[in-house]
Amino acid sequence: MSDLHARMAARVGDLTAVVVARCAAEAPFYGALPRATLQGEVARSIAAVHALLLRALRDGGGGPMGPGDLTRLIEWSARRAEERVPLEAVIAAYLIGAEVWWQTLTEVADPGELAGAGGKLLACLHAALPAVVLAHQNAQEDLHSEDKRVRRALLGALLEGRPYEELAGVARVAVVGEHEVVAFAFESDPPSRLVQSSLDAFTGIPVLMDHVARIALLPGRSDVPGLVARLEKDVGEPVRAAAARSSVPAAISSAAQEAGRVLDLVRRLGRPPGCYRLDDVLLEHQLARPGDGLVRLAAKLDPLEEHPYLLETLRVFVERGLNRRRTASELCVHRNTLDYRLQRVSALTGLDLAVPAQARLIQAALVARDLAGPADHRGVTGWQGSAGAAESG
Repeated sequence: MSDLHARMAARVGDLTAVVVARCAAEAPFYGALPRATLQGEVARSIAAVHALLLRALRDGGGGPMGPGDLTRLIEWSARRAEERVPLEAVIAAYLIGAEVWWQTLTEVADPGELAGAGGKLLACLHAALPAVVLAHQNAQEDLHSEDKRVRRALLGALLEGRPYEELAGVARVAVVGEHEVVAFAFESDPPSRLVQSSLDAFTGIPVLMDHVARIALLPGRSDVPGLVARLEKDVGEPVRAAAARSSVPAAISSAAQEAGRVLDLVRRLGRPPGCYRLDDVLLEHQLARPGDGLVRLAAKLDPLEEHPYLLETLRVFVERGLNRRRTASELCVHRNTLDYRLQRVSALTGLDLAVPAQARLIQAALVARDLAGPADHRGVTGWQGSAGAAESG
């Protein structure tokens, strides 16, 4: 095929220009590149592949490509991956180049030469594309592993309040302005990749997330409740989340601590799934401070320990905003029955729900009880029981 080789060699310069133009027009990645890059580095890569195709025409027999040719293709593919060229753009360029090459063959080849030349082209593609894909994927995996390591290090520095600027530069992440720090709690252990994909899809950007601590960093004022709702659908289970806003990167660490405390409170209190902020549990946050006050407050309901139906009635009454009609409806009892139960609560605890100050104390005692747990305040039951009996007597 030496004559055909000569005819195609004379057209290579024009072929390269046509392939570059079509790549820019048909592949979005190449269309966004500067003109100088297209005519420089991209054109040189295409011309190098044309040189391999010309060599296959010239050599005639034997395989379409030698080991050295494949080595060069693998090296080029790895370099493209390191330069962040998407694999789909690389494949598109090869296919566009093959189409242009074949069209030119049909113009310059004699009828008897066309079948052999077409076979050479297909054989080159058959040898080249698997090697190109594998090399590109291997290089991308190495890059992704390094990217993940750097991003984890960046998030760790931000959450711990350490210097982060150099890591942000390496990770190519702009850490400026406001952020939402969100801590998550799942009922099971959904795959990290599924959680990450859901967050990335909702925000439209790669989200920094520590999948061990289950805490994520979202830039700007993100729609956190919407994100939690999307995440619940994607993982197929209820999600509890706590969010805290950071006005500047230096405050991300304190926001992470706040989100962690809020999530811990939400879980201890048995709050339903959803998104919470400190303002949603402000009273509970203050009551959660350890000490004798929390224990004694929780102990005010100890007289109800042996009357679980009274404790349940009181909890529903408080949760329904002290509304007797709604409480009776939820408990499926008559209003007279509810009134009797609430009178019994007052008699046993010595606290009158009709007195606003004492009603607030009972509400706080319920929260304290959830936070402290029965075992934590059992030791003061006798004190409270005798005091309650004395007051009710």
